[in-house]
Amino acid sequence: MTGGDRERWPPAGASEERHIEPSSTQPATLAYGYLESPIGALLVAGDESGLQLISFPKGSRAVLPREGWRRDDAFFGEVFSQLDGYFGGRRTAFDLPLRFGGTAFQETVWRALMDIPFAETTSYGELARRIGRPEASRAVGAANGANPLPIVVPCHRVIGADKSLTGFGGGLPTKRFLLDHERRTAGRDGAQALLL
Repeated sequence: MTGGDRERWPPAGASEERHIEPSSTQPATLAYGYLESPIGALLVAGDESGLQLISFPKGSRAVLPREGWRRDDAFFGEVFSQLDGYFGGRRTAFDLPLRFGGTAFQETVWRALMDIPFAETTSYGELARRIGRPEASRAVGAANGANPLPIVVPCHRVIGADKSLTGFGGGLPTKRFLLDHERRTAGRDGAQALLL
């Protein structure tokens, strides 16, 4: 992929600020592409309104392109560049237009996920408290599991109250890799172990 290809995202007319547009469904005409990463080939999908999906190659939430989607790796040049930067240890945050298709509650949780600092973790209960719903830790867990944009919206940073790893759509080895990668990138190899 050339540097010129990477300039196609965000599409012309899209806001340069990070934002989440509501979406009730993923249209049949999404563009999609694959990015090779240390955790396998990531499927990304979206359209002119924003990035709508990142799927791991394995795990309980792995997705394949749907009928009617069109392959266009060049369309995702900036997405791929930012993900490459993340995996290369040069990027700790993302600045991409995002478009979700969740409920109001899910989108509240997903916005809160983006406030968890790089290389840090929080529990489901703490995240529930942060959004003003301290009794809703299980619902927060369900919303976390339904996150369509892992890595960019860092659901991997949510762990059990006892610091144990808990379910992850990309599989626990992927979650462990992402957390360890962030700790190494942030220079926190000697920090308190997050993983049991």
